[in-house]
Amino acid sequence: MKFSLFYEMQLADPTPETEARLFHDCAEQVVLADELGYHAAWEVEHHGLYEYSHSSAPEVFLAYVAGRTERIKLGHGVTLTPGRYNHPMRIAERVATLDILSNGRVLWGSGKSSSMTEHGSFQVDGATLHDQWLEALEMIPRMWREPVFSFKGRFYDIPPTQVVPKPVQRPHPPLFAACSKPDSAVAVGKLGVGALNFAMGDPLSLGDKVASYRRAARDARPTHWTKNDHFACTPITLCLPDDREACRFGLRGATFFQEAMATYYFSGRRPTGRLPIPRGFLEGAELDAAMAFRGSPDVPSLHVIGDPAHCREAVSRFVEAGVDELILVMQVGLVPHEMVMRSIRTFAEEVMPAFL
Repeated sequence: MKFSLFYEMQLADPTPETEARLFHDCAEQVVLADELGYHAAWEVEHHGLYEYSHSSAPEVFLAYVAGRTERIKLGHGVTLTPGRYNHPMRIAERVATLDILSNGRVLWGSGKSSSMTEHGSFQVDGATLHDQWLEALEMIPRMWREPVFSFKGRFYDIPPTQVVPKPVQRPHPPLFAACSKPDSAVAVGKLGVGALNFAMGDPLSLGDKVASYRRAARDARPTHWTKNDHFACTPITLCLPDDREACRFGLRGATFFQEAMATYYFSGRRPTGRLPIPRGFLEGAELDAAMAFRGSPDVPSLHVIGDPAHCREAVSRFVEAGVDELILVMQVGLVPHEMVMRSIRTFAEEVMPAFL
């Protein structure tokens, strides 16, 4: 099992000052994770998702932490790949440059976003979004491999061009794609790329999703990239010596994360300003009940929240489901930076060794 960190750059009630501080805090967290032996730091790309995600230029953040770290891999989780967001050639150039400067530490994930906010801001055609994504996905690994690249398709017509620079990793950095629903996991497996999956659903449904992905990946024969059979999950995580403290802050952060995501992705609206979502702590009997529910077989989201013993138990469920990598979402709104730093260290010292 590999253990990584996931960054939305999430911030409840932002101001210019707290937003600026957040970026430096996240960089400090990645530096610590590098020292402690985490596998990767994965960074999203989103635009206009106020409070939920202030990570609109992940290539800049990842380049910055590349210069401050030595071993940790640098994951785009994901680059918004359709051309209204980023031209495929620009993606290929930026990722290759980062791979060079990091001495081959890049993991590249691709996606398309389903938020109405981003679709509207970039004037994305939802009807052709998936096809735009597939065409761009086909092009980018070829740009890394071919001395002279040309392409004529439905959305792009590129004359012979020498796309430079080329990445250090040969033939290219490992490829991943975002997926959440069972059918999207199968689709990603058929493409022969790694799966980046939100940790939603109970352990049984997760195991079924992983098995479906494996069956699809087994038969994949990609022609433009090297197959990557790798299934990763992104559970919300807070690991502290005090179980109740971890649950009090971790469940509050998890609620903020999930409600913010639902507002942007499932409400059918384009919200602006502060999000109308809960921000308070669970207390008393409510917190007791939530803590007791963590190990239930029908839990709707697989969090890794609690003291090291509870976190080891939670991680074991992902191991049993066949997951290859946990990309831990520790940096969420309403969880203080100092607590995230403690969690990164506690998890590394008291949970990771049991699964390495």
